[in-house]
Amino acid sequence: MTHKTLTSCAYQYWHIGTLAYQQIKIMSHPRQIRSLGVEAPHKMYIWSYEEGLLPDGHFRLDTLYTGLSAGTELTFFKATNPYLHSRWDGEYGIFIPNEAGQHYPVPFLGYMEVGRVSESKTPAVQVGDIVAHNYGHKTGHTVHPAYEFFVKLPEGIDPILGIYVAQMGPICANGLLHAAADLYGPNVTELAQGMRGRAVLVTGAGVVGLLTALWAKYLGAAEVAIVDSTPERLEVARAFGVIALNEKELDPARWCKERWFTHPHDRGADVVFQCRGQDAALQMALRCLRPQGAVIDLAFYQDGANAVRLGEEFHHNGLSIQCAQIGRVPRGLANTWNRRRLSNETIEFLKSCGNLIQQHLITDIVPFDEAPQLFEDLSERRRHMLQAVFQVAE
Repeated sequence: MTHKTLTSCAYQYWHIGTLAYQQIKIMSHPRQIRSLGVEAPHKMYIWSYEEGLLPDGHFRLDTLYTGLSAGTELTFFKATNPYLHSRWDGEYGIFIPNEAGQHYPVPFLGYMEVGRVSESKTPAVQVGDIVAHNYGHKTGHTVHPAYEFFVKLPEGIDPILGIYVAQMGPICANGLLHAAADLYGPNVTELAQGMRGRAVLVTGAGVVGLLTALWAKYLGAAEVAIVDSTPERLEVARAFGVIALNEKELDPARWCKERWFTHPHDRGADVVFQCRGQDAALQMALRCLRPQGAVIDLAFYQDGANAVRLGEEFHHNGLSIQCAQIGRVPRGLANTWNRRRLSNETIEFLKSCGNLIQQHLITDIVPFDEAPQLFEDLSERRRHMLQAVFQVAE
């Protein structure tokens, strides 16, 4: 069944399901949970385990949708993820080579889930609530509210958009926050401070890049352009109302320097969001910037960076590269900005732009049991998609 067919009725089904849950008293009992994992390189599997009785102070979720973060999750499928070859030392903040931090099988993947509360022994949620979480590709999950991050979705947002609320949306929001902090330091009060009236370039029209580009436009950027070479992705960019640049047809750096300038020696994008995990894309981002500009880096690199020429534009134009990941907000902003605030910003963004995202970005809705085949198809490039969502049958 296609995305268009499912989402046309999804909101109606959500309300019907919520009412049904509220009218039925569900007794605590053990249940089987099915989880998608990687059994060995290039081999997915779905395995099961039993959850016991629901403890006091906890609540249970029945998964509705779980979104695929292909760029990250395929690194486990292809055995290129750094954790499979090195161990992360959290105290020192470094990777220890030749000491794998993770081993096969990798039983849990994913971080874009939304589910309905089926049972609750806590006042934090009520049965029937729709909740965004990041517990992985599983058919359900038991939540301890004191220790796990989750967000209740407000009415009016289609549950499928909840896949973006707990983590993917905050990742993009944190990039926008870094752009604002580059200008205003610890005095950032709104994400729009880094976008309003600015010339913005996004490199890479995957899910992160397209969400960030649309968000920058929503926040008042003067112009937003996105660079990619895949026609289907560039078509989505146009549908979002941003400028689509095909890197096979033009030099993005020359385009930026000719279109955006204040005087002959101050040319280029005010800020570039680098959203593609390739060193060549990072070098492109540096070439597109105006002097003393910043690349806000949202990409996940798996190899070295031989294509990055630090002795060229980076050095001569006095540029900077800032890594913006969900684990850290900019220095000096931790007291006023945190993950929950970034999730709340995501909800406001979805209220305004959710219809566009559903129509153009969420391209594939796949039954949960077909997830292993999708991984194989993506790895072998037999199938093209933007945002795939696994639907768990109720």
